Amino acid sequence: MSHLSVAIRLDCLRLPLRKALDQAARMGVSMVELDGRGEIHPDSMTQTGLRQIKNWLDERNLKVAALRFQTRRGYEVADGLQRRVEATKAAMKLAYEFGASHVINQIGYIPEDASDPRHETLESVISDLGRYGAKVGAFLAAETGAESGDRLMQAIAGDEEGYVAVAFNPGQLIVNRFSVSEALEALKQRIGLLCVTDGVLDLAAGRGISVPVGEGTADFPQIFAQLEDVDFHGPCVVGRAESQPVDLEQGTLYLRNLYS
Repeated sequence: MSHLSVAIRLDCLRLPLRKALDQAARMGVSMVELDGRGEIHPDSMTQTGLRQIKNWLDERNLKVAALRFQTRRGYEVADGLQRRVEATKAAMKLAYEFGASHVINQIGYIPEDASDPRHETLESVISDLGRYGAKVGAFLAAETGAESGDRLMQAIAGDEEGYVAVAFNPGQLIVNRFSVSEALEALKQRIGLLCVTDGVLDLAAGRGISVPVGEGTADFPQIFAQLEDVDFHGPCVVGRAESQPVDLEQGTLYLRNLYS
């Protein structure tokens, strides 16, 4: 992979939006991931506000890699589902207006039993959002980590008229004790962006823990080698919810050293 489009999760800087964009520009990245639950919320974004933020981005030579819109519940939960779906669609439309192709969210619990009512609910919502993405031009990207790659692929691959992408998060897969390589093999045709996170198994505690990029067991050279098979050119977004600014700097430096 000759070139990487490196982005950072802007919310990890914990700064007002304009100052966060200044910091991102100083870090030398070309893209940012915006938080759709913060200052960029679809419900409160006016056309005037949109134009202002796009001007700020242009002035700093930054593009939007994706809009993260984490719903409080998954799409298998019937309570408040319609409101959740409509909010996700609004986020997809806003992402497109920012020039981004993806809205990142974890889709929720995927029941193993196909007769489980939640399975049908999730399947219906995924189809609906997949078709809406094809219509509006920005797609839902299901973030990995809560289930195996095979199970996630089965959940998102059902509707031929719609399309749901994948935000591949190796660190979360490690934390939840799933195979990164197996998930990558199952999902690589759908991966729209890479969440550059890392993790390691804590054998004493019997669980995985998140660690800074390059300090865990995520084999990024191998990940990129597998992604080359599908001609992946999507953005690589550094940062996880609990990341500190120093973690973003370390992660971006790690990627630059990997492909310098």
